[in-house]
Amino acid sequence: MDKMNHSSAEAEAENIEPLRYLSKGEATAIETELLRDYRFGQQQLIEIWGQACALAITKAYPLSSLAKKQPTVLVICGAEQNGSIGLVCARHLRMFEYEPTIYHPKRSSHSLHQDFTVQCEKMDIPFLSYLPTEVQLINDAYNLVIDAMMGPEADCADIREPYSGILVTLKQVKTPIASVDVPSGWDVEEPNQDGINPEVLISLTAPKKCAMSFSGKHFLAGRFLPYDIQKKYELNLPVYPGTDSLIEL
Repeated sequence: MDKMNHSSAEAEAENIEPLRYLSKGEATAIETELLRDYRFGQQQLIEIWGQACALAITKAYPLSSLAKKQPTVLVICGAEQNGSIGLVCARHLRMFEYEPTIYHPKRSSHSLHQDFTVQCEKMDIPFLSYLPTEVQLINDAYNLVIDAMMGPEADCADIREPYSGILVTLKQVKTPIASVDVPSGWDVEEPNQDGINPEVLISLTAPKKCAMSFSGKHFLAGRFLPYDIQKKYELNLPVYPGTDSLIEL
């Protein structure tokens, strides 16, 4: 009997469907459904994702593991949704006793983005007025760079200033990089051709197709997705441990 149960368990394990990697269109469709049909608020989603990103950073780079005396982290934020997620991530990292600094070269006029900016300012998180082009200054000052510049919505074939210049700098830094959802400069659906090379990737909701070629430490933050959406898009999400809101893939 035990042998039979063991065999059926093995069969079930073999029948587990692989994790689904999303196209750009699928990622957009899921987010639209969450906002329109499931009545999630955009601010709510950004807060969920930003906090999960901060938790992933604490797992990948615990305070005790940081090389520098001060637990400094540079968070580079774009003007779109990924930038807002970066701002939330920075605020939570501050609560977790890291010392984030934000570089936010192109601020959005969107009220939500402005709200997240004010929340960081009220937490006394410093904002850089410019990013040093001398790479050694970044290497010396920070334990880690968080790339929250360009998310799935970005067109990697048309990257303009200031982001094109920032990418040139980030390709040269020795400081580890952790990217939010899609590494800046990567096509959402293609393997990396000429983008940055992050050490950590934090996928949001479900990983994107470009992450199939990612060989670093990969986290998934998506433990809020209604079961009907998971089923509809056949996401085959992994089982999250305990009550954790993220999982290392």
